Amino acid sequence: MSVHPAPPSRQRWLIPVLVVVLSITVAGGLLARELYRRPESPQPADGEAMSSPVTTSGGLPDKSGAVHVGVTPDAESHPQDEAVRTVLQAYFEALNKKDYDAWTETVSEARRSRTPESDWHRNFQSTKDVDILLYRIEPGAQGTLRALVGFTSTQSIKEAPVDFPHECIRWRLVLPMKYEHGSYRIDTVDGNATEHDQC
Repeated sequence: MSVHPAPPSRQRWLIPVLVVVLSITVAGGLLARELYRRPESPQPADGEAMSSPVTTSGGLPDKSGAVHVGVTPDAESHPQDEAVRTVLQAYFEALNKKDYDAWTETVSEARRSRTPESDWHRNFQSTKDVDILLYRIEPGAQGTLRALVGFTSTQSIKEAPVDFPHECIRWRLVLPMKYEHGSYRIDTVDGNATEHDQC
């Protein structure tokens, strides 16, 4: 018994139907890939030290003026992570609450002696610091530490830096940490180790 080929009319519409079905399948696959692809985390463009993903983010101060210090995995893996974060937390809370006595407990004697209470209140009268993030902790000279920190500061124009008069500034700076009186304290900051941008 011989097999007869399909009539020409059936062959003519079979190929376009297959093309349409394949096109829909490919388009559906591409659409699904776009919908279910995990978004890439944005990375800061300020250098390798700033490129670690954040595990905990800082935020706005609560009603009491308290803030939370965020940390990258790089900083979190350092043996002194908790000690450094503790002093940073107290330091920024003291600034936000305008508590000079509490602030002096977070800084070295050298820094305290250079910052009389009257000057401190005048310089930080309207300052609020938020979005604090500890990027990295590195060893410094003679048993000190260097903490790479970023945060956002809002203040009146008259309290902003003379050479950068803005009400909202994003800071990135290295805070030297000196061990005094049983804990790490923030020492005098080198002005050359700071970067800032307008918010």
